[in-house]
Amino acid sequence: MGLMSAVLVAFLVARLLSPESMAEPIEDRLALLDFVDKFPHGRTLNWSDNSSACDHWVGVKCSRDKSRIVSLRLPGVGFSGEIPPNTLSRLSALQTLSLRSNSITGPFPSDLTNIRTLTQLYLQSNNFSGPLPSNLSLWQNLTVLNLSFNAFNGTIPSSLSNLTHLVALNLSNNSFSGEIPQLDLPKLLQLNLANNSLGGRIPEPLRRFPNASFVGNNFSAPLTPVPISPRSSSPISLPSSNKRKTGNLSQSAILGIIVAVSLSIFVILALLLTVYCSKRRSGNGISGKMGKGDMSPKMVAGSQDENNRLVFFYGCRYAFDLEDLLRASAEVLGKGTFGTSYKAVLEDSTSVVVKRLKEVSAGKREFEQQMEIVGRIRHENVVQLRAYYYSKEEKLIVYDHYRQGSLSTLLHGSRDEHRVPLDWDTRLKIALGMARGAACIHMENSGKFVHGNIKASNIFLNPENYGCISDLGLTTLMNTPIPLSRAAGYRAPEVVDTRKATQASDVYSVGVVILELLTGKSPVQSIRGDEIVHLVRWVQSVVREEWTAEVFDLELMRYPNIEEELVEMLQIALSCVVRLPEQRPKMVQVVRMIEDVGKVESVRQTCCDAEADSSGGITPASQKADQ
Repeated sequence: MGLMSAVLVAFLVARLLSPESMAEPIEDRLALLDFVDKFPHGRTLNWSDNSSACDHWVGVKCSRDKSRIVSLRLPGVGFSGEIPPNTLSRLSALQTLSLRSNSITGPFPSDLTNIRTLTQLYLQSNNFSGPLPSNLSLWQNLTVLNLSFNAFNGTIPSSLSNLTHLVALNLSNNSFSGEIPQLDLPKLLQLNLANNSLGGRIPEPLRRFPNASFVGNNFSAPLTPVPISPRSSSPISLPSSNKRKTGNLSQSAILGIIVAVSLSIFVILALLLTVYCSKRRSGNGISGKMGKGDMSPKMVAGSQDENNRLVFFYGCRYAFDLEDLLRASAEVLGKGTFGTSYKAVLEDSTSVVVKRLKEVSAGKREFEQQMEIVGRIRHENVVQLRAYYYSKEEKLIVYDHYRQGSLSTLLHGSRDEHRVPLDWDTRLKIALGMARGAACIHMENSGKFVHGNIKASNIFLNPENYGCISDLGLTTLMNTPIPLSRAAGYRAPEVVDTRKATQASDVYSVGVVILELLTGKSPVQSIRGDEIVHLVRWVQSVVREEWTAEVFDLELMRYPNIEEELVEMLQIALSCVVRLPEQRPKMVQVVRMIEDVGKVESVRQTCCDAEADSSGGITPASQKADQ
C-alpha cells in the first residue's frame, strides 16, 4: 500500500511540474470556477477542471506565457442576480472585463476596484442599481468604461477626473442626478451622459463634445446648437446693412425668429435623416453596404430588444455579440443563392462567416424552428451553424470560417503556373467528406431532412482536407424556389419540373460535384458562342462512346496507378445522376462506395454526432447574446 501511495504522489508531482500544468493560471482558474459556480447563468459554458482555461474556455484569454488570465468576455450568457463577491476580484492581472447584455442586478461590485490592471470595463445593458463607488480612481489604467442602460443613480463620482487615461466614457440611460463633476480628461474622445437626470451646467472641459452626449437631462442652460467661435462672442455676424434694422426689433421678436429658424433647421434635418435611412434600408450588404471596412448595422436600434439578439448554439466557444459582429472588419466573400456572405474579423482576431439572408418568407417562429434543427447537427463534415439573428429587417446566420475556401474556388480558379493543383488524394477526401456530411443531414429530422442546394461553392475544406457541407436548411425559408440559373447543372431533372428538392435530388447534386472533381470542369459550360454544355450529359455521352479516359482532368493524369480508382469514382458519380430518382443510391450507400475506393479510412461514424449535455439530452440554442 505504501508503494502505491508513493507512486501516486510521484505521479501528481510530475503532473504539477509538467510544462502544461505550469503554463496554466491555477489561481485564476479557481477564481473563475468559483465565479461561475456561484453565479446562475442560462448559457452553458465549457469551463471544467479537465480542460485548459487558456486554450478552450469560452470568453477567456490569457497572457502570452499563459501564466495569468488577462481578458474575460461573457456577453449575453444569461447571468442573473448579483455578482458573487471575492471571485472576479481575484483576477489581479485582468485587463478586459465584459459582462454586458446579461440580467445582473444589485449594486456596482465594489471589489472590482481591487483589479488595478483593468483597462476596459463593459457592464452595459444589465440591471445594476444604486450609486457608483467613490474610489474609481484606483483604476489608473482604465481607458474604456461603459455602464449604460442600467439603473445606476446618485451623483457621478468626482474620482472619475483622476482617470487620466480614459478614452471612452458612457453613463447614458441611467438615473444619475446632480451636477456633472469637473472632468478634465485630456485623452477622452467619446462621452455619453444622455438620458439621465443630471442638472446644473455642463463643465467647460466637456463642452467640446456634441449635444447628443448630453440630451435627455435637466441642464439649467440650453444646449448650444452651434459652437461659439473663440474669435467672436456671437455665433452669427450680421451684415452692417442689417444691424440698423434689427435695432428696432424687440428681444421677444428676435427670440421668436431664432426659435422659428431653429425649428425649420430641425425639420429639414429630420427629413434628410428619414430619406437617408430609407436609402440605407434598400441598399446591399449589411446596413446598405458592406465591403472591406466596418459593418454599420441599420438594426442597431433593435439590438437592445430582448427578442432581437444573436442566438448562440450549445457548444459554441465564441464570445461576441451583435454589436461586436457589426463593428468587425469585414470583406465580401461572395453573393450566392440565399444572400451575401462576409468574412468578419472580430477584435480578438477571431474570423467567422456572416451570411445576410435575402427574400426570407418564413416568420420568426418558423425561422427559429428551422435554425434549431440545423443548429443541433454536429458532424465533422457539416459546417457548424454557430449563431443566428432574426428581426423584421435583417436575418443573419454565423458559421465557422474555413481558410482554404470553397471547392468551387479551388477547382475552378485561375489555372496559371502559380496554382497548386488538387491532387487525387485530396479530391477523394473532399468527395468522402461531402458524402458523409450529406448522409448526416439526411438522417436529421427523423430521416426526412433535405439540404436542397448542394454545389461546389457550398463545399469547404477542413484542415484535414475533407469536404464539409454548408448552407443547409435554408431552401424552405425563402420566398421563391431557387432560380434554375443559380443552380444550373446541379439540379436533378425532376427538380427542374417540380421545383421541390428531395433527398434523391441531393444525391444527384453530390454526383455532379464528384464529376467536377473527376473532370475539373464546371457543371455548365458555354462553348462556341451561345452553345451550352451540361457536364452530366457530356460525361454520359463520352462514356457511351467508350472514351472514358477523355473525361478525367489532365491534372490527375500525372499521378500513377490511380486509373482504377478514377473509373470506380466515375461509376459512383454516374449512379448518382441517373434520371429516375428511385434508381439513385441512398447517401449512406454512396459513403460506403467511396470508402471502398482506394481503401479510404472508414468513417468514425456516419450519423450525426449530436453534442449532448450532462444529462444526456440535446441542448438547443441556449442563449441570446449582445455584449
